[in-house]
Amino acid sequence: MMMCRHISIAAGTAVYLLAAIPGALAQPTPGQAMPGSRAKSLPFVSPIFGDNMVLQRDKPDTIWGWSDPGDTVTVQFGGNTASAIAGPDRRWQVRIQPPAPGGPYTVKIAGHQTIELHDVLVGDVWLCGGQSNMGLPLRFTKNADAEIQKANYPEIRFFTVQGHPAYHHVDVIEGDWRPVSPETASWISAVGYYFARKVQQEIHVPIGLVIDAVGGTPAEAWASESALRPLHDFDVPLAELDRLKADQAPEYGNYVMHWYDRYDIGQKNNWAAPDFDDSNWKRVQVPGGFADLGVPDSPAVVWFRKEIALPDPLPRSSTDSGASPAPFPRGGPTLHLGEIERMDTTYVNGVEVGASAWVENPRVYFIRPGILKPGRNVIAVRILKSKPEGGFLSKPEEIYLALSDQTRIPLSGTWEAKLSLDARPPQPLPIAYENWPVMPTVLYEGMLAPIAPISLTGAIWYQGEQNSPRGFQYRKVLPAMIADWRSAFGQGDFPFYIVSLPAFTKRSLTPVDGDEWTETRESQAITAATVPNTCLAVTIDTGDPDNIHAKEKEPVGDRLALCALGKYYGKNVVYSGPTLKRVERLPGAIRLHFAHADGGLIVKGDKLEEFSIAGDDRKWFWADARIEGDTVVVSSPSVTNPTEVRYAWQSNPAATLFNGAGLPAVPFRTDTWPGKTDGARPY
Repeated sequence: MMMCRHISIAAGTAVYLLAAIPGALAQPTPGQAMPGSRAKSLPFVSPIFGDNMVLQRDKPDTIWGWSDPGDTVTVQFGGNTASAIAGPDRRWQVRIQPPAPGGPYTVKIAGHQTIELHDVLVGDVWLCGGQSNMGLPLRFTKNADAEIQKANYPEIRFFTVQGHPAYHHVDVIEGDWRPVSPETASWISAVGYYFARKVQQEIHVPIGLVIDAVGGTPAEAWASESALRPLHDFDVPLAELDRLKADQAPEYGNYVMHWYDRYDIGQKNNWAAPDFDDSNWKRVQVPGGFADLGVPDSPAVVWFRKEIALPDPLPRSSTDSGASPAPFPRGGPTLHLGEIERMDTTYVNGVEVGASAWVENPRVYFIRPGILKPGRNVIAVRILKSKPEGGFLSKPEEIYLALSDQTRIPLSGTWEAKLSLDARPPQPLPIAYENWPVMPTVLYEGMLAPIAPISLTGAIWYQGEQNSPRGFQYRKVLPAMIADWRSAFGQGDFPFYIVSLPAFTKRSLTPVDGDEWTETRESQAITAATVPNTCLAVTIDTGDPDNIHAKEKEPVGDRLALCALGKYYGKNVVYSGPTLKRVERLPGAIRLHFAHADGGLIVKGDKLEEFSIAGDDRKWFWADARIEGDTVVVSSPSVTNPTEVRYAWQSNPAATLFNGAGLPAVPFRTDTWPGKTDGARPY
């Protein structure tokens, strides 16, 4: 969900949205490793198989688990039987032909023990991958309450893979299969839900969704080392990963927490503890404080502590029943710290309540029940500042604790503070500041490899936000990752459908020369045009300029479903909006020819907008545009000899060109001039 770029989102889905999603990644506290499968006993049957699951139709299903070496394991499914012998590594694996689509069936697995899996359906299994906009639960999206109440689709089942970064191969993931119902639909991926609903209503077979997504993660985190090594773009982080493996370091999946482990004395001495004696610390004013500690303009790690008194009894909100199934009940207390540069880690009474390196995202941390207490409470905030103007960036009135009855306890003013680390050179800084999984390979190892090679139909992919500062590079990273996934599952070039990034950030009123999100969209479109059995779901007419987690997810899922229905299931549907096919240069104008102009080219809105043209001087001007049949003619009195055209070439364009089927045109450019992200590398 989080990104390292300087962007902001609405507080309603702020910093700890990820932590509120069942199956999302739970970050360990510094110095504590995420548990790995090596520390667990290997189960007789992999947890990816269970009651209520959907198994793939029309191809052998691969089922596996672990038993004593040499043990014969037999699987019975419908009228079919298959056996395998557990190897020296204890793993057994069978391939069994499924019965007819539908069900329910019982799967019986017998070896040194016997288990039965009940209410198993046979249909199509789709892997849902990416970052937070793929994982975003239905409950956080548009018309959520109404959609959840009518979400009664017993033949749609979903499995959310528990978030887990890993530096080594992992055998076992956590999660369970659930049928879609009003009781379960709150936490299903909204994009996955709308995709499955549309597909299932058209093809009338069960649909299984395996949701494998973690907020703020780059594509390279989902690819294997063997896929990334040949690119040579990730040699630096892979070398660091090798060092951490050799040191048997905790498997955080990011760089900054290892850096804290090594250098932060405040962490080593537990400065967050409520009973820690801070009587010799310096009194400072918040916002501010760094100058008083001698590091006004330099990188530094500073701890801040503040003691507050709360009433007895603590207020409760009208919606707080005292026992909510959600980790953060609506109306519960929230801690507001404003914007912070570069990263904070925040504790209340010694319990970590939030941490973020997303600079311009105002910190809004939900405080779980039982953390706040009547009387004395201690808030501790560790801040890693990387710039002279870093630290607390917001106004004093934006720093407060909101109790359950919305009473505000101001927190600006006097705090106790102590310098933990002066990080001026030659002190090294971390490779990157994100405190969520961004290292190459760590989610492939921890979340993808453990579910391969389940039999599946294909994959849908909503990601790219985290890679957008390197949008040009994405055109080689994404194809490498797709090939890697196809290799891991060993089922040929299965369908892989890509969400083109929606609208986001403030709209520019003048033509934009370079733009990170637009160049990422271009790489997504190039991938869809060049990699076999792929498709692009354009969402440029959706999104929210102020919220990276746009609530409108139904068009996203529906357009992915159109890709599947048109390209895989053979249905007679339009699955693509207008796509540039040919450029015809005219005297004083340019004619653009389009494919996928089904039903004709149309304008949605007051006029045809967002075409810009330039001559050889590379100066861009808005163009006058008009539709002529399946073409668009563009010109401008400011460009007498236009040579190049761009359409929807900014993060949040006024894109109004559609086809008669209601699908938006794919953003494009005709030039090959250098962009903003050309040559950008992560290290």
